[in-house]
Amino acid sequence: MPVSPVPPLNRREFVQKSAVAGAAVAVAGTVGAGTAEAADHKPPKAPRTWTFSILGTTDLHSHVFDWDYYKDAAYSDSKGNSVGVARVATLIEQQRKAKGEDHVLLVDAGDIIQGTSLAYYFARVEPITNGVRHPMAVAMNHMRYDAAALGNHEFNYGIEVLRKFEKQCRFPLLGANALDAKTLRPAFPPYTVKKIRVPGAPDIKVGILGLTNPGIAIWDKDNVSGRMVFPGLVEQAKKYVPRLRALGCDVVFLTDHSGLDGSSSYGDELPYVENASNLVAEQVPGIDAILVGHTHVEVPSYTVKNAETGEEVLLSEPYCWGYRLSVFDFEVELEHGRWKVVGKTAQTLNPNTVDEDPEIKKLLEADHELVVKYVNTAVGTCTADLSAAESCWKDVPIMDFIHEVQTRTVKAGLSAADAALPLISVAAPFSRTADIPAGDVTIKDIAGLYIYDNTLYGKKLTGAQLRDYLEYAAKYYHQVPAGTAVDTATLTNANSFWDYMYDTAAGVDYEIDIAAAEGSRIKNLTYDGAAVTDDQVFVVAVNNYRANGGSGYPHIASAAIAYSSTNEIRQLMIDYVTAKGTLNPADFAVTNWRLTQDGTPVF
Repeated sequence: MPVSPVPPLNRREFVQKSAVAGAAVAVAGTVGAGTAEAADHKPPKAPRTWTFSILGTTDLHSHVFDWDYYKDAAYSDSKGNSVGVARVATLIEQQRKAKGEDHVLLVDAGDIIQGTSLAYYFARVEPITNGVRHPMAVAMNHMRYDAAALGNHEFNYGIEVLRKFEKQCRFPLLGANALDAKTLRPAFPPYTVKKIRVPGAPDIKVGILGLTNPGIAIWDKDNVSGRMVFPGLVEQAKKYVPRLRALGCDVVFLTDHSGLDGSSSYGDELPYVENASNLVAEQVPGIDAILVGHTHVEVPSYTVKNAETGEEVLLSEPYCWGYRLSVFDFEVELEHGRWKVVGKTAQTLNPNTVDEDPEIKKLLEADHELVVKYVNTAVGTCTADLSAAESCWKDVPIMDFIHEVQTRTVKAGLSAADAALPLISVAAPFSRTADIPAGDVTIKDIAGLYIYDNTLYGKKLTGAQLRDYLEYAAKYYHQVPAGTAVDTATLTNANSFWDYMYDTAAGVDYEIDIAAAEGSRIKNLTYDGAAVTDDQVFVVAVNNYRANGGSGYPHIASAAIAYSSTNEIRQLMIDYVTAKGTLNPADFAVTNWRLTQDGTPVF
């Protein structure tokens, strides 16, 4: 599932640098010409210098236009951001015109084909495997990308869909640490080498190495197990950076679908770090710069000193969804017949003031309108307005809708023996802005509530393991001593635990004592009116991301499987409303959990 925004790095301080403005960057190399002092004496030539830029996007998540399919309206947020490659394309063309077409490379750091209703439509409703072209391939080909790294979400719809997308792209999808499970050879190109022409001088050779996220082995286990493996970024960079230098690359540029702070969301499930770009920069010599992705933050310019060489490695992350464009500007100098980097800066640019590229609008407006029509399809009605605004601190009916669908589906698929076990459900409040209105219920209403393409599992946990699971979830809350007022604005997201990581449970009753210390917050855990015992066995309905170890919950990844399906939970929810005709919270709204302070209810 997509990674929610992470807080500012706490292991290093970002180094903000003033980067040169795009239009001010020199676009041609120059040769200094000395004036002859005498007929028989000429001063030495000044060194030949040249400038070029690498532009970078990341985590586009199939945002083509500045549009919110969940709201069926132009995208807007409190910070005035725009989304979509259509606006970014205009910014890129401005950079090319200012600096020269031959002085600009364009790279992406992954997570391209999942994340919007448009992405889902061309993966499942009218899939690209049936011959249609993916809108992101059309847009990125038009924008003339030179390379893109594989993101973890590239694997969400299966390798067949990814391979079809790869064939539609006129640029390579790079993944030096995406290996064939049997041969341990790269399943995708590890790198590409681009040449920047310099009149009267050797070409500047730029090696672009792509690295993806080891967490794919957990998050998309069902799609990649036995077919692909994903070793660490540092390990593979140590192998391929020297190779690029041996090929004569003057500049080595990495595009990493991996964040900056050295953290991992999957605990000790894997030996490889999830957010390892800073570690790559520090531990692998020979890298000039890194385009960072995965964590959905804006990092205009950030430097890391390589431990072996002492050289500064320049990094930049351009947020996500097309919010920003990273611009790396390089100055190189010809020295003994080889180009050497003598200057580099990075910045991020905001596309919210430019118009959408008219050619992308022409190419993809019909696809966009097709998806708009699809998401506005009514599938039933709802008897009351269901809001997720308080779902992160209250048990609300809209979350019970998810639990109801998960529980019903798993129950219908259990063996006779497992059907005798108590069945519960766990799910996360993915979106606080989700709302299913009274009256007609459309696909976009449900898609706005369940925004990820997760499938469904039933896994077995004991009562003791379930308590551990809920205690782990409860670290989501900051500790608020008894008698202290609770402010919902500061209550949640403790420990960098984001909303998509926080599971609530339905089918058991329990209290979360936010006055207690972490690890001892779950109180009065009962099932069917009786206290849950340590050896009691439950079937837990849970999405595949969590079932395979996503977010590092204890016990669940190794738990026995009672049920599994390739059907996406979102589609199961759509099917539920379609079959019933009416969505009525009275059918499933049961209070299962509540926040307390030393036994006193908070709300």
